Amino acid sequence: MSAVNYFLQNYLSKIYIPQLSWTDTIEIIIIAFLLYNILVWIKDTRAWALLKGIIIIGVFTLIAFILDLRTILWIASKTINVGIIALVIIFQPELRRALEQLGRKKILTNIFKFEGEKDERFSNKTINELIRATFELAKDKTGALIVLEQEMKLLEYEKTGIEIDAVVTSQLLINIFEHNTPLHDGAIIIRDNRVIAATCYLPLSDNMGLSKSLGTRHRAAVGISEVTDSFTIIVSEETGAVSVAVGGELIHNMDGDSIRNKLEYMRRKTIDVKSFKRWKGRLKNEGKNERKNVK
Repeated sequence: MSAVNYFLQNYLSKIYIPQLSWTDTIEIIIIAFLLYNILVWIKDTRAWALLKGIIIIGVFTLIAFILDLRTILWIASKTINVGIIALVIIFQPELRRALEQLGRKKILTNIFKFEGEKDERFSNKTINELIRATFELAKDKTGALIVLEQEMKLLEYEKTGIEIDAVVTSQLLINIFEHNTPLHDGAIIIRDNRVIAATCYLPLSDNMGLSKSLGTRHRAAVGISEVTDSFTIIVSEETGAVSVAVGGELIHNMDGDSIRNKLEYMRRKTIDVKSFKRWKGRLKNEGKNERKNVK
């Protein structure tokens, strides 16, 4: 207890609380907002477990400081610089993804709208053709991977495939994914009302939380959604089930109405991770209610 009393008398008693001006208040609000968003981002990544570990180490270091455990404090002071560099290296993918998400934020585009800017990404006809093709492929259990571009251009992935540049039609999509055809392997990329490229290679997700039963097609869909804001439709070759991926999230067993609702929303706005998670939770609640009604 003497160590605690010593700490209280010699350190806490010397704390000085300065007077706050209006500029200080603004700075506090900005910093609090940034810290809150950083914590929200960390909670959705592997860094969340790391943060809890750092907090535990910080508590032990504080105890060592209070008890004046000099050897432990010396070790902590010598390793902190190396630890920061190690964290940057280990979590480079998460940091890169955070910067990419920051770059997607519409800060100025909502204020300045340039003349000639498109109000819609694609037409209602394109939506109808997409849904028709998706469920025709699903009925025949023909695997498909359809990537719809949003705000971020997919030029890097477009270059890995074969240029098509054709109007979106259900017949075209079905023919592309038909078995034993030159273009069926890989993904197609759709920009506005046109199929830009086929047989495109997508990055595979390294998310350990994904089910081991998922194949390459689903992992590629989640992978492209982790590094871009694209919206991807997947048709399983094994079961014929239709899934969608956006923002690193995957939801299975979609029906035509659900996909149509999201595509209608996409015509004017970008589907982000938060809106997708709210929509995903709403679908789960609706499913629970339906099961209750059946019972």
